[in-house]
Amino acid sequence: MAEDLVLDTAIRDWVLIPLSVVMVLIGILRYFVSKLMRSSPTPDAKMVKEGQVVIRARNLKVGANFIPPRSFRNRRFYFSNEENGLLHVPKGEAQNPQAAMFSDPNMAMDMMKKNLSMIIPQTLTFAWVNFFFSGFVAAKIPFPLTQRFRSMLQNGIDLSTVDVSYVSSRSWYFLNLFGLRGLFSLILGDENAIDDTQRMMQMGGFGFDASKSLGAEKDGLDIIQHEWALPRFEQRAESVLRKLVK
Repeated sequence: MAEDLVLDTAIRDWVLIPLSVVMVLIGILRYFVSKLMRSSPTPDAKMVKEGQVVIRARNLKVGANFIPPRSFRNRRFYFSNEENGLLHVPKGEAQNPQAAMFSDPNMAMDMMKKNLSMIIPQTLTFAWVNFFFSGFVAAKIPFPLTQRFRSMLQNGIDLSTVDVSYVSSRSWYFLNLFGLRGLFSLILGDENAIDDTQRMMQMGGFGFDASKSLGAEKDGLDIIQHEWALPRFEQRAESVLRKLVK
């Protein structure tokens, strides 16, 4: 039988609120520090050109049915022919994005700075929370939860008799760590929002793979079935007018 606990107001004043405020301030400070450490790389003209080609090919696929069949065939040949098509990448010219990253020291340095700006504040904050606030029951969720949420919400509390809806101080730290993106988007803007989950997923990324993107768009253009939509528009307009006349 789960026990109902009465939380002391001092825990709210000295654990819950300070921990939330510190997490917000650390997130804002980390954003400005990473902004100062960020360098302005010179864009590669080849990568910019390949990215624009991919966008143009996608726009052609989206609006394929709004141009005549002959125009679509000419554009598809311009993009995907095997001799000099914009989307055709010879096998010998395919570039490994991992090798490109390690060949560019600025890219590797920027990635290391981003990882350090994320790992060091998180490590120090977790050590601070674990030393001062470990073992506290900080809050309670206002709705019932299943037992699967116990390990997520009661990290650091080894009591199976406590209801699952109670949140420990360590779990409150993790909830703030991964759940403050909306608040950061309001404070710093949508483009400047800090998303730690996205940064963690990008720690092993190696950037834009041009050969795969161009090949995928080429395959998409080759298999697309063109059907000109203009005759259907005339039929639809005629049916609408007939309904209005009736």
